[in-house]
Amino acid sequence: MSDPRVVLVTGASSGNGRAIAMLLAQHGYRVFGTSRAPARAAAAPGVEMLELDVCTDESVRACVAAVLEKVHRIDVLVNNAGYELAGALEETSLDEARAQLETNFFGVVRTTKAALPAMRERRNGQIVNVSSLAGLAVLPFMGMYTASKFALEGYSEALRHEVKPFGVHVSLIEVGFLNTPMQAHRQHAAERIADYDAARRNALDAVAEQEARGPGAELIAHTVLRIAGSRSPRLRYVVGRQARVATRLQRWLPAGMFEQGLRRSFRLDAVGEPTG
Repeated sequence: MSDPRVVLVTGASSGNGRAIAMLLAQHGYRVFGTSRAPARAAAAPGVEMLELDVCTDESVRACVAAVLEKVHRIDVLVNNAGYELAGALEETSLDEARAQLETNFFGVVRTTKAALPAMRERRNGQIVNVSSLAGLAVLPFMGMYTASKFALEGYSEALRHEVKPFGVHVSLIEVGFLNTPMQAHRQHAAERIADYDAARRNALDAVAEQEARGPGAELIAHTVLRIAGSRSPRLRYVVGRQARVATRLQRWLPAGMFEQGLRRSFRLDAVGEPTG
């Protein structure tokens, strides 16, 4: 590209974000990746790393300003930064819940608000929000993570309508279980209530098994590449066989039958039964 499009990818130090940033750079985009500690991030060829903590207003403003000072525009914003919090909702403290929403939801809101004025002024831009199958169907014992993605779904759909007149497109990537480093960094609620032990173990074991069989981060990276190259990107991109099957079942099955299937998938009614 003689005048490469500019992409800002949050949470680009590892996993999905690093894969997204590297693939876009390989295809000629000028890519800025972010990390809370960019000096410690693994080198990603062609990606310029910047410091960013999506939970801090000042950090977000400084990061976006640094990109605009260097290249005067952001063509594509990929909101990828986030983490997973596991545990029963009763076990989850309010501080843990706030931290989950602060990163996964309000982090997207902050970064989007900072990047939108320049996009709106140019009447051009794309915002790609990395959601999850958990934004469409619940993950028991990852309820606060699910809540953050449900919130992201509603926010993104409303935003898409509001910014469309300014040439700005908003898309969601709803990805199923992936085999990436994110699972190794999953956080757990500090409190443990014994009544939940068996069901929690069964559910999280089922999640781990699905992740072990899932595709890698390259799947989501290629989806972002496809969205970035589209003149009229869709609102939703369901990524991965697991996510596609689950969304079809949710659409066509009676609610009670889908709920039974979900409980069976996470072995919630098999408390006390072996999980192997």
